[in-house]
Amino acid sequence: MWFQQGSEPPSIAGIPLVTSVLDSHTKQRFTMRKMKTMARRVLRLIAVAGFLVCLNGQPVTAAVPHIVLVMADDQGWGQTGYYNHPRLKTPHLDAMAESGLRFDRFYAGAPVCSPTRASVLTGRANDRTGVLSHGYALRRQEITLPQILAGAGYRTGHFGKWHLNGIRGPGVPILKSDDHNPGEFGFGTWLSVTNFFDRDPLLSRVGQFEEFAGDSSEVVVDQALEFIKQNATQAPTFTVIWYGTPHSPFKAAEGDMVDFTGMDPNSRNHYGELVAMDRSIGDLRNGLRQLGIADQTLLWFCSDNGGLPKIKPDTVGGLRGNKGTIYEGGLRVPAIIEWPEKIKPARITSHPASVLDILPTILEITGTTYPAPQRPLDGTSLVPLLQREIGKRKKPIPFRHIGRAALIDNDMKLLTNAMQKGTFELYDLANDPSETTDISGDHPEIFARLKKEMLTWSSTVDNSVAGKDYPSGMVDEDEPEPRFWTDIEAYQPYFDDWKNRWEYSSRLKKRR
Repeated sequence: MWFQQGSEPPSIAGIPLVTSVLDSHTKQRFTMRKMKTMARRVLRLIAVAGFLVCLNGQPVTAAVPHIVLVMADDQGWGQTGYYNHPRLKTPHLDAMAESGLRFDRFYAGAPVCSPTRASVLTGRANDRTGVLSHGYALRRQEITLPQILAGAGYRTGHFGKWHLNGIRGPGVPILKSDDHNPGEFGFGTWLSVTNFFDRDPLLSRVGQFEEFAGDSSEVVVDQALEFIKQNATQAPTFTVIWYGTPHSPFKAAEGDMVDFTGMDPNSRNHYGELVAMDRSIGDLRNGLRQLGIADQTLLWFCSDNGGLPKIKPDTVGGLRGNKGTIYEGGLRVPAIIEWPEKIKPARITSHPASVLDILPTILEITGTTYPAPQRPLDGTSLVPLLQREIGKRKKPIPFRHIGRAALIDNDMKLLTNAMQKGTFELYDLANDPSETTDISGDHPEIFARLKKEMLTWSSTVDNSVAGKDYPSGMVDEDEPEPRFWTDIEAYQPYFDDWKNRWEYSSRLKKRR
């Protein structure tokens, strides 16, 4: 961005009109088609601003909290100390759970990462947003939580993994000219990378590349705290910290692996990364206390999908399946909300909840309104649950991912691994959390009802996929297809400098 951190870019209702400029490698390719694309982008921004203009009449007040969303990358449901993992200790996550509300049935948006990230920011199932699987770009026609909060007076920042700009491969710094960078979706500042990242990371601060030393989790927490420190006395802050841990490739400090002797190297490094990530959670909580805003901060932690299959000990706490499957091991993730001013300590809930609920919950807390009521939202506000148990969930939790789908209605879960074939399974999660026995034949009425609900919901998603949710009634033609950064011309000038970096060398060798 051409504006400085702490200043505000030109905007309408808090939505920046210009959040990127072309770098020297891109200027030569600025064609008439791209000029038309930019015109469409401006029209989209004006349309979004029109949706948000009502927020100017209802600015956030001093009573609203600072908000920090933290997400691990591939941490399984069973990989916490509070679930009695046999080897891993997570004292800081355990302390956060003791201080807040721990969810025992919290779900990612999908069994892989990019779709879940899209659902966090939009409150909508991933297919609605164009993020069909990992490495797909979030449609610029979507309305995001940071856009809404920025329009309501929040300072917004993103730190860490992005993976919503259609770029695959090990994470590289996001280009200033990337028209799907975090700034294009409402983040006033960002220090971000395209995908997974690890020790001694190379990150992009609003398009400027910076090298850091140390564990990546601690790096992004330190930088996020600096952002909060700079802004918290002037306005409420919305901070998103998306770790690259414990995604492969695994590389932990020796000191973080001392408790994992006897494991294979990948498992040992994987768990060592989680030790550092947990320590960074402690740094974050302590940093908020030092700033004097811990009590007024809503801190929400979760993972982006289920745990990995080849890591030992088990990553999913005995659940069925792993990352990439729609069984509980692929979808159920650890989650905690800490907000000392509002949430009583040491609460544990079995109420089913999802990342789809993050947007509606935060909108209710901040007193803001979703600006496009005609667009389907798939989550529900959890505000009542923050104070007390509320009984059964009224709105089922839906999933759809590359031909598979699931619907969780409290204890019952319907799923299909092949929707086109029409084969479905039904499980009672209360009595069979590991999904060992298909009970569809024993409960035909429940099976028929949930199947009908799933297919009806899926038909509304088809409408969204076609773009019918948007004012134009169609999807803009300039959305990028998933591609590797090694195939993007604007990255090629950096290849010589990156060929000896451990995280990029294998990818660059494949290109030769």
